[in-house]
Amino acid sequence: MVRGCGGLAHVVATMPMVRQQIGEHEWLEVTNDVLPVAAVYEWAVLPSCGAVVVFSGTVRDHAEGRTDVTHLTYEAYEEQVVPRFAEIAAAARRRWPDIGRVALLHRVGELGLGDSSVLTVVSAPHRPEAFEAARYAIDALKQSAPIWKHERWASGADWGTGASDVVDAASVGGE
Repeated sequence: MVRGCGGLAHVVATMPMVRQQIGEHEWLEVTNDVLPVAAVYEWAVLPSCGAVVVFSGTVRDHAEGRTDVTHLTYEAYEEQVVPRFAEIAAAARRRWPDIGRVALLHRVGELGLGDSSVLTVVSAPHRPEAFEAARYAIDALKQSAPIWKHERWASGADWGTGASDVVDAASVGGE
């Protein structure tokens, strides 16, 4: 099924779907599966890095003006997600050249309360770079990856609030 959103056509995620690129220093993935938080953390640990920052975005029970959210459904323009994640990782490496590993994973499909929908993980020799790069990664992912959420709550359903046009990852945070 193809839908228009923000001027882009995207494909509704269907089971089974896994698009990933796992290299020595990047783990980039969009999947229907539960996100492997512990495994990604373990993968990011390196002897040369004294810091690993893990950000996990989870499904909560409310959104702006919406109470009693019961679940979310994420949809993605599947063929473009991992390439956008690669752009984010490359931009992070330009800004913080000493970072070790970068992981960007997003789940699609229906997710319940408490489920992890997105992971950004960065290892670095020191904590300031790890925190800054991880913050950049989640902000860039939210702004540049063609992924949309549909919220369902007690009295209705609609696309998530606060959506914006997809931008180039390098423009996030002023590179």
